[in-house]
Amino acid sequence: MPPFPQFEDLGEKLANRFRPWQRSFQFWTRAADIYTGYKVFQVRMNFVKDVNKQEAMWERQHELAADKIYSMCSELGGFFLKVAQIVGKPDLAPAAWVKRLVTLCDKAPGTPFETVRLVLEKELGQTVDELFERFDVEPLGSASIAQVHRARLRGTKGDVAVKVQHAGVQDLMMTDIHNLQAFACYLQKTDIRFDLFSITKEMQKQIGYEFDFVREAEAMEAIRHFLRVNNKKPPVQVPRVMREMMTRKVLIMEFIDGIPILNLGDEIAKRGIDPGGTIAAMAKQNILQSLTLAYGQMILKSGFFHADPHPGNIMICKGSEVALLDYGQVKDLPDDLRLGYANLILAIADNDSIRASQSYKELGIGTLVKCENEEKEMLKLAQTMFDTKLPPGMTTLQPFSDESSIKKIAVQAFPEELFSVLRTVHLLRGLSVGMGINYSCAEQWRPIAEEALFAAGRINMNDLKAKGHKGGFFRGIFRRR
Repeated sequence: MPPFPQFEDLGEKLANRFRPWQRSFQFWTRAADIYTGYKVFQVRMNFVKDVNKQEAMWERQHELAADKIYSMCSELGGFFLKVAQIVGKPDLAPAAWVKRLVTLCDKAPGTPFETVRLVLEKELGQTVDELFERFDVEPLGSASIAQVHRARLRGTKGDVAVKVQHAGVQDLMMTDIHNLQAFACYLQKTDIRFDLFSITKEMQKQIGYEFDFVREAEAMEAIRHFLRVNNKKPPVQVPRVMREMMTRKVLIMEFIDGIPILNLGDEIAKRGIDPGGTIAAMAKQNILQSLTLAYGQMILKSGFFHADPHPGNIMICKGSEVALLDYGQVKDLPDDLRLGYANLILAIADNDSIRASQSYKELGIGTLVKCENEEKEMLKLAQTMFDTKLPPGMTTLQPFSDESSIKKIAVQAFPEELFSVLRTVHLLRGLSVGMGINYSCAEQWRPIAEEALFAAGRINMNDLKAKGHKGGFFRGIFRRR
């Protein structure tokens, strides 16, 4: 026993008390450094007239900022890993950011095995040796809230995935979110004319849910059942849950073997297939087809959907089959928003600017327009926010640009409930851009949106016959399933 255990306990209590303050200081110091670096750089750019030199300078500035953002997210971990997942997408962030941040999907520090053992035995009431025939000490991956181990239960043949919550991370993540909310308020007043605060409030609510693994298991079962009932063959695999072995901090589920979608290119090359050839392109299209169909049905038909399709949660199995993992973040859209979004999908698919403006009002998205061609810009904003295909002439989103619809149309009020839809579409867009496939989810979701509106009595059969259906490279996939 240590000579003065009471002093050790006191030291630990003091450290825990001041940790949120220390973490806040670290965030604000780093965020201020990154932000002021860009603002000073923008002033310098006013004195540079050569376009080529400007581009080279911007690239260097993005590289410097990317290193700083990567350091902040990787060293602080927790919630900032989720921020990296949202920001580090090919269509949203500069290429230098994406290159650095894309590797952070499952890079959270792991919990030591002895701590994992204590959590498992406390939660499940038996020793690890009693429960498992085999338990891999090294985790398959460690994310911001939990880590996953591969194991085999006694008396069974198949392997399971054991998800175990990190200890003490919830309070720190709430600290991170409150800091981000304050930063969001500042940004929306100075640089980005968008209701960022409402988005961070929804993030706070959703992340709070992630600490309840019982809720996650129920969501997983509900989505698995929904996709099986609505398709001859489910477009994505959802792991089965071991219901008798779950608690708020431990979740045991079927192990699904596959490769992370981020490793798809390497796996294709390893098999001797040309990554830029026809076979690789077909595999990528099949993957996007599966994800698009699954999300279209979940969001528009059910309203209850997996809301975290970042690359770390998508596995590719044999035959280009897709498995969707991690149901900590799910969303249950109220029917009015589900149908309002279905209406917006039709507006985007039809390039109907009037209907897009009406849909924004129906959804409760408050805008302040200060530009010419108001309806055209409203449609462009709808495409930018809620479709995987960028508006004509755009290859990346530049919210700070004077030509950006977000600059021209201030989004003063954004329903918190819609953030999960917005984030899901942008993550799907990031996947499609990363695969080199430019497609419109709105066009692919049109039949599902029409079906949802028809079932609700919002459109009739004559409307469907009059409009017909446009096709993309997914032509008819919704009919074949």
